[in-house]
Amino acid sequence: MNTAVITGAASGIGLATAKRLNAQGYRLALLDHNQSLLQQHYSHERHQQDECHAVDVCDAQALSDAVQGFCQRQDGRLDLLLNSAGILTLGRFEDISSARHQQILDVNVMGTINACQAALPFLKRGQQPLIINMSSASAVSGIPELAVYSASKFAIRGLTEALMHELKRDGIRVTDIMPPFVATDMLSQQQSGAAVLDKLGVELTADDVADAIMRQLHHAQTHRPVGWKFTLAYWLSEGLPSVFTRQIIHWLQR
Repeated sequence: MNTAVITGAASGIGLATAKRLNAQGYRLALLDHNQSLLQQHYSHERHQQDECHAVDVCDAQALSDAVQGFCQRQDGRLDLLLNSAGILTLGRFEDISSARHQQILDVNVMGTINACQAALPFLKRGQQPLIINMSSASAVSGIPELAVYSASKFAIRGLTEALMHELKRDGIRVTDIMPPFVATDMLSQQQSGAAVLDKLGVELTADDVADAIMRQLHHAQTHRPVGWKFTLAYWLSEGLPSVFTRQIIHWLQR
């Protein structure tokens, strides 16, 4: 039986992916800081073999304990780590507090690092082990009114690329997913009427991203853009001079 650890499992992309993995027979460790949502979504019979852990990904020790306990009960191995925990705040850089900027970096970057460190010893014993990090379209070019969120996703892109090379000798594949805006509670809770959101719109659902994650299991790409519009833009950006990218970003601000 395949095993997986999912952070941010109580809502959005993590929840949608957990349902798919459960249907494919994975045994899951479902991690989230929101215990009530974990209980709400995973109390039914089909998840009786899965484990729920109310854990903050910023608490490295608690996260390590949860991952270690689960993996030791699965013969000391892990096949998949999905880092889907993340937060964002839309708005002008100067209007967002330093404390909130720090929180975005802590959850999005250190939370991912903490999970990778906790899972690594067990992934080395897994079957075709795979790490899937949650990056973003904003990791391709910094997006106005998403400055620190963009910075956090650039960090995830860099981490993914570095670990892809570093862990290849251990047989561990390291990839990320790059969706643009996704219709999740995280986005719907935003109060800002950011110009970039008005221009790009929200065309993807958590299910769309979960489908892309499932494709990674069998056809892993280092960076997988999601949605046909962004996929086209992503591959164009790889070949276009930077001046064109800057013009696109300028348009998003208007």
